[in-house]
Amino acid sequence: MAVLLKQISDSVIHNMTDGFLVLSYEGYIVYGNQAAYQILGYGENDLTKSSLPALLRRDSRNDLFLQLTINEVKKKKKAVTEVVPYYNGKEEKHLRVTVSVLQGDLPGFRGLTIVMTDLSEMIEMQDAVRAMEHIDRLNRQLKNYNDLLSRTFGMFLSDEVVKELLETPDGLTPGGKKKTITVMMSDIRGFTAMSEKMDADELISMLNHYLAKMTDIIQKRGGTIIEFLGDGILTIFGAPVYSETHATDAVATALEMEAAMDEINLWNTERGLPHLEMGIGIDSGEVIVGNIGSEKRMKYGVVGKHVNMCSRIESYTVGGQILVSPAVRSRISVPLQIERELTVLPKGAEKEMVLSHVTGLGDPYNITVKTKSDVLRKLSRPLPVCFYRLDAKHTMDKPCYGGLVSVGRDSALLQTTEQLGPLDNIQMEAGGKLMCKVVEDIGDDTWTLQYTSIPSGYERWIEDAC
Repeated sequence: MAVLLKQISDSVIHNMTDGFLVLSYEGYIVYGNQAAYQILGYGENDLTKSSLPALLRRDSRNDLFLQLTINEVKKKKKAVTEVVPYYNGKEEKHLRVTVSVLQGDLPGFRGLTIVMTDLSEMIEMQDAVRAMEHIDRLNRQLKNYNDLLSRTFGMFLSDEVVKELLETPDGLTPGGKKKTITVMMSDIRGFTAMSEKMDADELISMLNHYLAKMTDIIQKRGGTIIEFLGDGILTIFGAPVYSETHATDAVATALEMEAAMDEINLWNTERGLPHLEMGIGIDSGEVIVGNIGSEKRMKYGVVGKHVNMCSRIESYTVGGQILVSPAVRSRISVPLQIERELTVLPKGAEKEMVLSHVTGLGDPYNITVKTKSDVLRKLSRPLPVCFYRLDAKHTMDKPCYGGLVSVGRDSALLQTTEQLGPLDNIQMEAGGKLMCKVVEDIGDDTWTLQYTSIPSGYERWIEDAC
């Protein structure tokens, strides 16, 4: 029976997947199973009667394994188990090592048993899982960070510009590129005079509501808002994301913006706020777009003569009017509905330019806005007025004289011998400062005026004067 038990014991030890060593107290390997040789990375002939401490001293990474063995010899505990690194000169492993004093009565022999389990794959898997968890945490943090940046930038920049900044390697680097795009500028008529008379909270509430509506329309059509200029909006189409239809998209956007003014003014009326009218100018051409400024203060912007020209075109508009340059018309293949054409010589232009007053865009856009029609009341006799030409809306010239022969809510007919020109800006006292734009000469020294800013006392002034 004793022989049988020994055979069984030898067979079990030999076939163990864990490594098993028997060491003398001097540290020499007396016995080892096949798993031990594989774990340690040496053949049986290399290890038999070799010194395990000498083997472990070949690399400092084996110090914990060596110390575990020495401590057990010194302390003679029943058993101790630790996970230690082991390096055989080729690869590093992580072993769970159990060292114990050899039990039993073996005459002439005192030693230790060492059982080794290779945990390298398990630890690598755990490390991989921890690494993946760490990467996942970092990804979540990065997403939260990018979301925060997007929300923060999105309050000041369009979605396209935010994407350009976050996803382009040189997104925050100063510099620009030449691109052929379309520039659009919109502005509320008479806003400066209006703001002087309004409560600050009401003014900001009205302006924010207006800008929010306009922003939704602009971004829906792929426009990039460069900046809000008080009540004005500077927008580009075709950058940073290029579009073959940038000119058509700009005109479609302008038409939708004008169509939205009815809803905006209904909202204003319900809150006792002023009626708003907007003019829009559009031009196309090569400009420079990109990051403009310094490393401390920078913005995504646009510069070039077509930006300036767009501003000039917008200055010619009256409320509810969209004026486009010949460059814009030449880039649009969709049928355009033109109300009238104006020949102007903008500042900085080399020759006269024909601007088109657009009121509709054909298939597939199919957008049309109604032109404003004002009912004029013919006066029994001309109403004498003193008026001033305005240079850039600020500098007033000498006083001029004439008479209003017909008046309406938004327009009038002025009879005067003064030499006026279409699109001249004039100011007259009519219950306050009445700002007008000269629209056209209808003959007999009579000019059509379109009001651009109406004072609160205008209607009472007309009633008293008549």
